[in-house]
Amino acid sequence: MTPSSPPTSTPTVTLPAVRAWVPGPGEIQPQVKRLAVAAVMRLLQPTDTPVAIDVIDAQYGGILSSSASVLVPCRVYSIRENRVISGGTTVDVRLSKSSQGTWRVTATHPAQPGAPAATLSAAARKVLADEQISLPPASAADIRSGQVHDSVLNAMLELAKTYRIGVSVIRSGHPLDVFGTDRPSDHPRGRAFDTWQINGHAVVSPDTSRSLITSYMHAAESAGSYNVGGPYQLSGTAYFSDQTHHDHVHAGFRS
Repeated sequence: MTPSSPPTSTPTVTLPAVRAWVPGPGEIQPQVKRLAVAAVMRLLQPTDTPVAIDVIDAQYGGILSSSASVLVPCRVYSIRENRVISGGTTVDVRLSKSSQGTWRVTATHPAQPGAPAATLSAAARKVLADEQISLPPASAADIRSGQVHDSVLNAMLELAKTYRIGVSVIRSGHPLDVFGTDRPSDHPRGRAFDTWQINGHAVVSPDTSRSLITSYMHAAESAGSYNVGGPYQLSGTAYFSDQTHHDHVHAGFRS
């Protein structure tokens, strides 16, 4: 009689370890971003199943004296049928400051990228496959929706020949208007993208060399951007700088 084999057990799948987001020394109003990230963690944490939330970045969509928008792109990992499922979104967190000087969260707006398009342009397919371009889930979904202009995608591909690009937001999850104004933003129209990291270095970090950031800003203008914002004011009509853009490089396109 042949002895039976011992029963095999399926290995237990665990969620990946993620690091908590903390503001670095280069941040303006770090308490605003702390509140925004905490709000996103509460929003995306379900009550019935464990998840791991990896905050990729916390970037200003706008920062004024008494109001702010913080854009929080993140990956969310969960377990389904003993498999790790990866998803995520970008949340536009709105905050206001009281007369006593206390900031509070007033609203959260998760990204709505839209359904995947039936067909994609060659530029869209190349960006999605380019290992030099790191896309958060909502930005990748923006491209798959077919709502990002090729001018943006071709600029990304051109920049990726020289730089490793950490994208924070493209279309969804960004305020509809330039924060604090009634001027439509280029982002929701699929005509802009923001970069929070260049060659592995965060734009907001004081340790990131000025020359790396300014060379990237110049390269974005050369790639077709008419409106390049960042932490440094460069010479030329295409460039601008303000507190909102101290933590990322914005590149906008006319079409």
